[in-house]
Order: sequence, then C-alpha cells, then structure tokens
Amino acid sequence: MASKEARVKELESLMVGSDFWQDNENAQKVIGECNTLRLWTSPYNDLKRRFNDVKELLPEAFEASDEGLIVDLQQELDKIEKELSDMEVRKMLSGELDNKNCYLNINAGAGGTEACDWVQMLCRMYQRWAAKRHWDCEIVDAVEGDVAGSKSVTLKLTGDFAYGYAKAEKGVHRLVRISPFDSNAKRHTSFASVDATPEITDDIHIDIKPDELRIDTYRSSGAGGQHVNKTDSAVRLTHLSTGIVVSCQTQRSQVQNKEACFKMLRSKLYEKQVTERENALKALSGEKKEIAWGSQIRNYVFQPYTLVKDTRTKYEVGNIQSVMDGELDDFVYAYLKEFG
Repeated sequence: MASKEARVKELESLMVGSDFWQDNENAQKVIGECNTLRLWTSPYNDLKRRFNDVKELLPEAFEASDEGLIVDLQQELDKIEKELSDMEVRKMLSGELDNKNCYLNINAGAGGTEACDWVQMLCRMYQRWAAKRHWDCEIVDAVEGDVAGSKSVTLKLTGDFAYGYAKAEKGVHRLVRISPFDSNAKRHTSFASVDATPEITDDIHIDIKPDELRIDTYRSSGAGGQHVNKTDSAVRLTHLSTGIVVSCQTQRSQVQNKEACFKMLRSKLYEKQVTERENALKALSGEKKEIAWGSQIRNYVFQPYTLVKDTRTKYEVGNIQSVMDGELDDFVYAYLKEFG
C-alpha cells in the first residue's frame, strides 16, 4: 500500500503542473491511473483512521463503564473487519478489466415459461446485490416472455470493480422448484445463462468495420408510455465475423439505442481480445483451473429442501431466500479465492 500511496502523490504532483493539459491523451491516462490507485488508498486510509479512533476510545469507554458506547465501538470494529476482508478479496482483482463497470446479460435456457420466470428472478437478485454493494443498476435491454418473465435481460452495473466481482457469475444457473405455472404442482428444472462483459472507456480504440455489421431495427416491446411500441426505435447489432449480438430498446430514440449497442459491442470485442491473450498466457504457464463458458456453475433448489450450491467452489448456503435477496458476496469471494 505504501508504494501505491507514493505513486498517487507522484501523479498528483504531475496533475497540478502548468503544462499538464498540453498533452490531453497523456493527461487522461495519468488521471485514470490516479483514480484507479485511489480506489485502494482511500478506503485503506479510511479504515486505518476509523480503527485508530476505536483503539483510542475503547479503553475510555471501559473505564467509564459506558455500555452503550462499548456496544457501538464493537459494532464499528465488526464493520471495519468486514471491510478489511473485502479489501483482501479485492487484492485478487488485478486483471486488466477488473476495475471496469459491467454489462450483465441473462438469457433463458431450457424450461419454457419457467425459464423466463427464472430470468426475472435472477434479474431481481442481481439488482438487490448491486444495491447492497452501493452500485447503480440500470436495465439496458429486456425481451418479455410469451407468458411471464423475460426471455433475456441486460443490466448495466456501475460501481468500483463491478466487472471483477460480476465475472464470478458467468455460466449456467439451474433452478429446481415446484412450478407456480403447473396445476399439478410438479417439480420443474429450469436453466438461465449469465454473461458479464466489462464496459470499456473511450480511451480504448476498437475498430469495427461497417461490412462486418448487420443492423436491425424493430419495435420496442416493453411497457413505457406513448413513445414505446409506436416506432422502430429498438436496435440490434450483429457482428458477423464473431457472431456477437447486442441489442437495446430502453432509450428514447433509435440513435440513442444504436449508440448504446455500439458501446456494448465494443466492450464485448475488447473483452474477447483480452480473454484470448489471457488464455494464451495460461496455456503457456500450464494453467489448470480454466472454467469454460456454458458449464453449470450453480444450483438453486427450492424443493424438496432449500440449498444454493456452487459447483465450482462447492460453497453452499441453506438460506435460499437470502441469496435471492442479493446475498451473493460469499459465493463471489469463494470463486475469487479459488480462481481469482
């Protein structure tokens, strides 16, 4: 941490220089590096200050037999310990893309209406997880199911290291429950796939050739006032050479939806480049713990018992409702500790 703080001071001294903005491209790189380092130094210094405050006040509270203050200080220590544990986990997020915002795409798999309802349940779970982490969460695109739920939903998570944490959710999520859509009350198994893509910033250039794109426009399908369902404002982009497809229908105009689509496509193409580089390095170094996209990563069982179990780390929780209410951090931490 001392080296990071020294580097922050060095960058801050550059930023106050009179000629700092003469080279705008370099200035943006310096600011970006400084902001990334501050994501480490600022929380660390805050924890250090709060711990020293507790350390100073606790003996006085015991001496004065102030039970209320003692309880408050002990609760503050518990909070400090949890935040310190979070920082220890964050040390594993050293990848090139880990500190980026994130697009989270949820798609229905086998299971028909059940799978569409499962997508909606996962969407709610991730929205609550984002709220617990104090991230902003926006629905970028959603395609409604024929009967209930959604065929697909794309969320944008905006917050510190959003992609670094959300990448732990990539894979197929399996649901087992008694279906509310089955009059015979039989157990059903449904699947949904989750993909996480980092949002890339404007300083990263990705070349997209017009002849590699197919652009489709269609009518927005969601609820939302006079504008929706009356114009072909929704946009779908297909990158022909890679087969990557992105869509957006939540903005007010076709131009805005197209701009959002290009941003998502650039992000997916850049992630593909980085992933290919990382996989090549892993192959050279004999990396063993590779997790392929498409594998079943987690089971959510509602009946005949309640259990959420990650098939990669073997971490499990019996309180399924807490997980569906966004208590995902322990699953994510277990993944990062094993596969980082």
